[in-house]
Amino acid sequence: MSIDPAIVAEPVQRSPLRVPQHLGVIMDGNGRWATARGKRRTEGHVEGVKSLRKMVELCITYGVGHLTVFSFSSENWSRPREEVSFIFNLLRRFVASDLQRLIRNNVQVRIIGSRDGLEPSLVRLIEDVEAKTAGNTGLVLVVAFNYGGKAEIAEATRRIAREVAAGRLSADDIDETTIEAALYTAGLPDPDLIIRTSGEQRISNFLLWQAAYAEFVFVDEHWPDFDEASFVRVLETFSQRDRRYGGIGTEQS
Repeated sequence: MSIDPAIVAEPVQRSPLRVPQHLGVIMDGNGRWATARGKRRTEGHVEGVKSLRKMVELCITYGVGHLTVFSFSSENWSRPREEVSFIFNLLRRFVASDLQRLIRNNVQVRIIGSRDGLEPSLVRLIEDVEAKTAGNTGLVLVVAFNYGGKAEIAEATRRIAREVAAGRLSADDIDETTIEAALYTAGLPDPDLIIRTSGEQRISNFLLWQAAYAEFVFVDEHWPDFDEASFVRVLETFSQRDRRYGGIGTEQS
């Protein structure tokens, strides 16, 4: 059967996408995704890991340099013990099943957050995945685990205070660079774009210092439903933003 060329739609012409150097993601809505489908909340977390795999692949494909995902907040300890235990075991399974794939794809993994109070076996697992991917030069995947932005700043302040007390640093020399070097994210660029899924519009203690000039995009999809179409739509929104960093935007220059 032949197709009349007159009825073939012309391809949509889109402006080139601006790709962030550093993308942050608050992966929200796993539990609500599961509840809406009559499933257990833990099943939502399993689907959330699948979406994380897809996001890593998308970042590699589209050329994102750094991806930071909020996987477990220091405030999440207040959740039911069974759910917390499941999330921790899910991290173990993710590392065990995906480590070789991450290495093959040249992904470097960094896990930020407090390690105090974590089981020794989990700390060893974190150290192992960081060591085995340290030499990779592609996408930097930063997993914020047992992480809170206020706690990070407080810990950085304590580190700096110890340097001052030891006489290795003058209080008068403390500046933004000093603080940045004491954060978990030392050496990483600040995020250009932060996405939050599930319709919530708040930062929830994520990268408080680093997000000073980040663009935010809030999407309605729960995290397990976030796919490539969602990702491209977010990049299109980001591409339209006029980033001024406190100055005069390009539209007014």
